[in-house]
Amino acid sequence: MTVRIAVIGCGNRGADVYAHHLAAQGAHITALVESRPARLHEVATRHAVPPEGQFTHWTDFFARGRVADAVVIATPDDDHVQPCLHALALGYHVLLEKPVAATRAELDALQAAEARSSGRVSVCHVLRATPFFQAVHDTIRSGVLGQLVGLTLAENVAHWHYAHSYVRGNWRASPPAAPFLLAKSVHDLDLLRWYAGSPPTRIHSAGRLHHFRPENAPPGAATRCVHCPVPDCPSDARRIYVTRPADQWPVTVLTAGGISLHDALHHGPYGECVYLGRNNVNDYQAVTIEFENGVTAQLTVSAFTHNNTRTLKVLGSHGELRGHMDRERDRQPRWRGHHPHPRLAGFPAR
Repeated sequence: MTVRIAVIGCGNRGADVYAHHLAAQGAHITALVESRPARLHEVATRHAVPPEGQFTHWTDFFARGRVADAVVIATPDDDHVQPCLHALALGYHVLLEKPVAATRAELDALQAAEARSSGRVSVCHVLRATPFFQAVHDTIRSGVLGQLVGLTLAENVAHWHYAHSYVRGNWRASPPAAPFLLAKSVHDLDLLRWYAGSPPTRIHSAGRLHHFRPENAPPGAATRCVHCPVPDCPSDARRIYVTRPADQWPVTVLTAGGISLHDALHHGPYGECVYLGRNNVNDYQAVTIEFENGVTAQLTVSAFTHNNTRTLKVLGSHGELRGHMDRERDRQPRWRGHHPHPRLAGFPAR
C-alpha cells in the first residue's frame, strides 16, 4: 500500500527535505499547504499534486477531513501547535518539526490531544537516527568507557550559516521564532539527555547577542551587500550565496518560488547588511546541565566558527571518546582508554 502524505509548510525543511525524502521512499505526496502561491505551485508541480490538493492555509486542508494517511508539519515555529491539534483530532499520524511548542501549556495540550487520538506525534529529533551519534550512544552503553562522568558538546553554527538563518532568515527574531538555543540546538539537548540516560535536575544557561549589532557595522557599510564597498566582510551575501551551487541549500531558500538570485539579493532580506539591527537572537550561548545520576554536561552554541559541524567529548571513568562530525576520518567517533582494563585492550589510541 502506498502511504499518502500531506505536507503542511513547503519551506526548505518541509518541501526540499521531508517531501523529497518521503517521495524517494515511495510515499505519495497528495496534499500541500503553503501560504506563498508561487512556492505552492512550484512544489505541487514537482510532486504532481493536483489543484484540489493545494491549500494556502492548513484550516482549509483540515476542513476536507481525513484525506491522507499522515501529515508533516513544517510550518514556522509559532505555528506548530494548532495544526498539530487539528491533525490529531482527525486521527492523523504527525511528523512534527521541532520545536514542538513555545510554552509548557501548549506542550501539555498536545500531549492530552495525542492521548485522545488514534494518531501519534513523532518529533524530528533526527540526530538520534544518524550512524555517528548512534555509535556514540552504543559506546557509552557498552560500558567500555566505564562510568559516564561528563559530556561536552559544541554546536558550531558557522558564521555564514548564522548570518543566513539567524540574522537574515526566519529565525532572526524571537518571538515569533523560537529562541536561538531552542531553534538551533534542541537536537543537541536531546542528545545530551539521551546519552546521560537520566533526567536533568539543574540547568544553567547564559548567552547574548555580541556582534551582529548596528554599532559593529564597518565604516561606510551599505544597507545591502550588492551596493557595499566594504572589502572582505565575512557576512557579504555575495560571498555566501553567489559562490555556492544554485541547486543546493542555502541558495534554494532565496530562489524558492521562481525568484532569481539577483532579485533576492537586491530586494529580499537575504541581501541585507547583517548590522541593520533586525535580529535579536543570541549569537553565543553556553549551557551546563546536571543530571539525576550525577553526569554533568556542557553545551556551547556559537556563530563564530568557520565550519558548520558538531564536536563532542565523552568522559568516563575508564576512557574518553572524541567525535568531530565534519572530518572524513572521524565519521565514526573514536575513544581512548586511560586506565588498565581488559576491555580496553587492542583498541587504537590517538
